[in-house]
Amino acid sequence: MVRQVDITKIDLSTGKTQQTTDYIAEETPLHLFVNNIFWATILCSPTNLREMAVGHLLSEGILHSIDEIVEVTVKEAEGTVNVTLKPDIKVEDRISISRLHSRVIPSACGGATPYQYKGKTPVVTSDLKVRAQVLFDSVNQLNIKATGFRQTGGLHVAAIYRANGELVALAEDVGRHNAVDKVIGMAALAKEDLSGCFVALSGRISGDVAFKAAKVGIPIVASLSAALSSGIATAKETNLTIAGFVRGKRLNIYTAPERIIV
Repeated sequence: MVRQVDITKIDLSTGKTQQTTDYIAEETPLHLFVNNIFWATILCSPTNLREMAVGHLLSEGILHSIDEIVEVTVKEAEGTVNVTLKPDIKVEDRISISRLHSRVIPSACGGATPYQYKGKTPVVTSDLKVRAQVLFDSVNQLNIKATGFRQTGGLHVAAIYRANGELVALAEDVGRHNAVDKVIGMAALAKEDLSGCFVALSGRISGDVAFKAAKVGIPIVASLSAALSSGIATAKETNLTIAGFVRGKRLNIYTAPERIIV
């Protein structure tokens, strides 16, 4: 996920040039297959590939439950993951209503918009309530726990917490949507009830991120960063609570504020 490179550092205040080393975030292609059929190439950080594959397929509706999985085969050297599903699963039907319009998903965005989803729009039904202080503390722990970000400045971090602030899963990635997929996969494989959890992340809350949370039934997304108009529109449509700018002893709640207890 992180590697060291040689650099030339220039200090304009002193006019000096120095040959030194620095840490950078790695970005590599992951080729994802379902039942040995190519699904997509995802540009991501090369960690937690099994979890990201499972989380991605759950958040895109290709998987409805991890109980549908027979086997997940990871070949790190080849950069591939194949997810084998039970034979009674009609994968083609699920792919036909998927919102994914590109078979290459860049790390800069999720490669799709929620408005392209052809199936039933997910609606969050959880009545979870979380104290505002718990949200604030959870989001503000991210930079402490994000060792890769502190080394490189080039990674996003996402985490899933229970309502009491207990950490369930945490992951870093060059793509904010990838980090969300990774923690969804981690929590799902651990049999966590996602309707009783919330997501905290460092990146902007886009429509893509909001859709992923709603698709797996997570009721609250809170971020250190801003909420985008696409994120707010998706949250309203799916009954998702989103809170942005969780920092400096304040937070902005954009949708479904009844889930946040002051």
